[in-house]
Amino acid sequence: MGSGWSDINIEEKKVNVGVGFVTGRKNFKNVIKTYVNNWNESGLVDNKKIALHLFVAYDLKYTGTTMSDYKITDEEILDTVDSAYYLGNSAITNEAQFLVSKGVVTLEEAELIFGEGYAMKRNAVLYFALKNKMDYLIFFDDDEYPIANIKINNSILWKGQEVLSTHIKNIMHADMTHGHHCGYISPIPQLDFNDKLSEDDFRIFIESISNDIINWDSIKEKMNDGGVTYANLDIINSRNVEVVEEQNGMKFISGANLGFNLKNLDKLFPFYNPPGARGEDTFLSTCICDCTIRKVPCYTFHDGFSTYEHLLLGVLPNKLLAMRADSGVNTKRFLRAAIGWIRYKPLLLYITQREHFDMEIRKMKENLSRVIPRICALFEDDGFKDMLDELEFYHMHVEDHYKDFENTKTAWLKIIRFLKSDKIANIDVGSDKMVIETSGKQGEK
Repeated sequence: MGSGWSDINIEEKKVNVGVGFVTGRKNFKNVIKTYVNNWNESGLVDNKKIALHLFVAYDLKYTGTTMSDYKITDEEILDTVDSAYYLGNSAITNEAQFLVSKGVVTLEEAELIFGEGYAMKRNAVLYFALKNKMDYLIFFDDDEYPIANIKINNSILWKGQEVLSTHIKNIMHADMTHGHHCGYISPIPQLDFNDKLSEDDFRIFIESISNDIINWDSIKEKMNDGGVTYANLDIINSRNVEVVEEQNGMKFISGANLGFNLKNLDKLFPFYNPPGARGEDTFLSTCICDCTIRKVPCYTFHDGFSTYEHLLLGVLPNKLLAMRADSGVNTKRFLRAAIGWIRYKPLLLYITQREHFDMEIRKMKENLSRVIPRICALFEDDGFKDMLDELEFYHMHVEDHYKDFENTKTAWLKIIRFLKSDKIANIDVGSDKMVIETSGKQGEK
């Protein structure tokens, strides 16, 4: 894929593209610098028809960061974007209070959209992008980089990816665009099956706790590669775009390397996850079956174990380490992921398999009761036993979580109607609220 833009049919008026991050890591500025260099190389920054705007929702508690870890002061970076918006808790809370004061939503509804949690921060980015008249919004994660690892015999070929430009080229023809992922996208470590735990036992465990899109054969392949997913060179070199089809009541997407067409407000839905769970991309997947989703030919490298931050500095390893279950850190990460999965699985089944819900839950409990003692023995960690209690709790509260999910969508619809009415007050700007940096690029125009 070339870096030229002659094949892009963009309207004469300037197109405003929001780039959204939900972050809580100290290396955020290095991530941004890498992406900005990538945008320069792909010709995006010099394209006069495209204006780029950053939307950064940050969490100071996640790794003990400060505002200075996110606010960009590098003039070279600021000159490449037209504006940068920093969405901390006070900025988001102030906007929620504004919507409540205007009678757009109730306080309870505002909490569902903008409260605590990863999904809610994604909602904040989506909302502020809409409020600031973006045409498109592309989400990236702060542990995903615009580079692909390709397996060539026993070596690795690294290839830069024009991720943002690929989304822009395709999003005008779709409601959403979704790229590919490589690197450490799975928290499942490499295992040696033995008398303690057979491959069939582990298959039953994974299929019990994950969503229905997960394919055991693909997971097994990743495990055999040490937990690493390699990019497909044929996909990278192809201009072919795959239309995502509905499967089990979902059009599966992930929360990053993900584009939104903001021109059709009726095709936009909020993120949601049950309290303490993840799966915000999975639940969004259940809302978009009537949307056109394009799978686009670009990859991001997921540094899921925060082991390869030096990729941001141009250091390319000749091989990627296997993430094995004999490490306490890897086991704890897998346990956290497994608990996160089990927390949202009851609601997912309730939404997609209502007629068989009781039977599916009963089968889950039976299977997990049988294999979890063996999982504990293999990983030498009794923490996996907590999953049965977690399953019971989220099973008991599934109707409450479903009600919250439906109420979240209802509240979002009210906000969309408000935005469509075009009666939007000016954004309140201040250092204690939302910081907006206006770049030299914008000032020149």
